[in-house]
Amino acid sequence: MAVSGIRRRPGERTPIGRLLRGRPGTRVATLACLAVLGLATACGGSGGGGTASPAATTTGPASATRTTPRVAGPAAAFSPLTGGNGVFIGAPTPENVSAGGYVEQEFAAAGTASSYKTDGAVNGDGRWRFVPDANAPYRTRVLVRRPTDPKKFSGTVVLEWLNVSGGVDADPEWTSLHEELMRAGDIWVGVSAQLIGVSGGAVAVTLPGANTVAGKGLKAIDPARYGSLQHPGDGFAFDIFTQVARAVGAGAGTAGQAPKRLIAAGESQSAFAMVTYYNGVQPLTHEFDGFLVHSRGKAGLPLAAPGKYADIAGSLSGVTTIMRTDQDAPVLDIQTESDVTGILNAYPARQPDTDRFRDWEVTGTAHADAHLVGPNASTLDCGLPINNGPMHVVAKAALRALVHWVTTGTVPVTAPRFDVDDSTGTPQIRRDGDGIAIGGIRTPPVEVPVAALSGATGPNPSVICLLLGSTKPLPASRIAALYPSRADYQRRYDAATTAAIKAGFVLPEDRAAMAAFADPAVVQG
Repeated sequence: MAVSGIRRRPGERTPIGRLLRGRPGTRVATLACLAVLGLATACGGSGGGGTASPAATTTGPASATRTTPRVAGPAAAFSPLTGGNGVFIGAPTPENVSAGGYVEQEFAAAGTASSYKTDGAVNGDGRWRFVPDANAPYRTRVLVRRPTDPKKFSGTVVLEWLNVSGGVDADPEWTSLHEELMRAGDIWVGVSAQLIGVSGGAVAVTLPGANTVAGKGLKAIDPARYGSLQHPGDGFAFDIFTQVARAVGAGAGTAGQAPKRLIAAGESQSAFAMVTYYNGVQPLTHEFDGFLVHSRGKAGLPLAAPGKYADIAGSLSGVTTIMRTDQDAPVLDIQTESDVTGILNAYPARQPDTDRFRDWEVTGTAHADAHLVGPNASTLDCGLPINNGPMHVVAKAALRALVHWVTTGTVPVTAPRFDVDDSTGTPQIRRDGDGIAIGGIRTPPVEVPVAALSGATGPNPSVICLLLGSTKPLPASRIAALYPSRADYQRRYDAATTAAIKAGFVLPEDRAAMAAFADPAVVQG
C-alpha cells in the first residue's frame, strides 16, 4: 500500500494528493508497514495452518559472548549513489537527520548472490535446513544514516530490511526507532532487499490520491540515480541482506568503523522475512548478533524462484512456525493486537519465552497507527479515528533491551501476554467493558483511558482499515465515573507512566513522549 506525498519542510503537514514530482529529495508518504494490505480479500483475514511445536526452554544464563563465529563469505561491494533527484524512500514525514547530528548517505551494493532451497521439510519448530541453489549478479540500494562525528558511534548497527508492501521501499522501523537510534549513536542501514522496491511490480491496493510511483521501482522512479540497479528476484534477497551485512561489518558505509554488533530488523512483510532468515539462513551464516522482529505473522516469507516475487499472500496460510530455539542470536518479537489475532494471525505461532526469545505484546496497538502513517491519518475514513497508541514508544524500549541483551547477556523483562479466547477456533482477544484488551503490556493511555485504543477496526470494513485499528472516545459519563477531576486523571496518568518506565517498557528519556498521549481536557472538573 502506498500513498504519495511531496517534499516538505521539516514540520510541515502536506495533504495527500498534492504532488510535486521530480524535485530533489522527493519522498513518498506511504503506509509502508502494511504487509498484507490488498491481500485481505483473497485471504479472508484468517490464516490456516497447524499448531506450532512447543519451544524447548534452554537452561543456563544468557551469555554476551558469541559461541558460534560468523561464517566467512562474499560481501557486497559498496559505491556511492549520487545524482538524479536525491534519495528516494517511502516515509510519512521528511527526515531531518542533520538536526540529530547525523548524515545520510546512499550506496549501490553489488555482488553475486545465492538463492536457497529447502533440504527436508519446513516444520513448525523452525529448524529448517536451507542449502544454496542458483547464483545471480545483483546491484541494489543501501541507505545509511550514521553519526556525523564518528566518535559518537555506539558500535551498534541496525540493518532494516526495507518494507515493500506499498510498492516502494519504505523504512517503518526507522520511523518508530529513530529517536533511540540517534540518541544512542547507532548506525541505521536500510537495505533494498526485495525485487519490487528496485524493479517495480504489481501493487494490489493504493490509497485514493496516490500517484503512479507505487509499483514503479527505484529504477523507473529515478533512472538517473538508480538506473544501474539490478535485482535477480526475491529468492536472492536473503543472501543480498547477508552480503550487505558483511560489508557493513567490515566498515563499508560506516566511515571505516567496524561495528561491534549487528542487529537485523524488519516490520510486517519484512518481519516475515526475519522469520525465514532466522530459521533458515542465520544457521548458515551466523551473521547477526540479534533480531528485532516487529509485527510478524504466523509463517515466514516464502522462498521464491529466480526473477519472481515472494508470495506474501501465500504466507498467510503457510506453515505455522515458531522462531527456532537452538541459536545463539537472541530474538525480541514485538506484536500489536492486530498481529496476534487479526489478519496476520500470529497467535498459533506464539511460543514461550526463553533465554534467547522474548515476546512483547502491546495492548491498545494496531499493525499500523497514527504515528506510522503521519499526516495521512486524517485522510483515512475507517468510521472511527485510526489507532493512536504508543507502539513506537515501546518499540524504542525493545530496541534498547535487545542491544543490552546482545552486549551484556542480560535477558529483557518477561512481558504479560494478551488474554486470548480460542475456544471457538477463531482466536479473539478478550476485552473489558470499555473495549480495551485484557493483558499485554499496558501503557498509560490503556491503564488510565479516556478512549478505547484497539487493534479492532472501526465500522468501515475496507481493506486498508483492517490493520489500522481504532481510537474510540469513551462516553463523557464513563470518563466522569472514572475520574472525579482533571487533577485526579493527571495524577493517575503520571503514576502509570512511572510504572511503565520502572517495568522497562518505556524508556526514561521517553517520559515526555508518553506524557503527550494524555488528554486531561476531556475530563470535567
